Amino acid sequence: QVQLVESGGGLVQAGGSLRLSCAASGSIFSFNAMGWYRQAPGKQRELVAVFASGDNTNYPDSVKGRFTISRDNAKNTVYLQMNSLKPEDTAVYYCHARRNAYVYWGRGTQVTVSS
Repeated sequence: QVQLVESGGGLVQAGGSLRLSCAASGSIFSFNAMGWYRQAPGKQRELVAVFASGDNTNYPDSVKGRFTISRDNAKNTVYLQMNSLKPEDTAVYYCHARRNAYVYWGRGTQVTVSS
């Protein structure tokens, strides 16, 4: 059973930065895709950043240029560097991974950006 454990969330002022980490219980090489989603209160879960195929990355326009996904294969960890944070970035951030037909989620970490 794959486990994904997020860390690094917290409270930050607008314009600040946070780095989230997602540690996987096994090799991240085995995943077809791995990345981050977020869900704000009353809203649907949305993609934030993902390694979609190999080293290819994908970001929605709302975070492009501010967020960067990276990974450390030796540590089986994926990171999300978030800069220039805005109040609208406030959400629970979930780590996500897919291996063929199987999808895995972490429990999430809260990010709160104050104005």
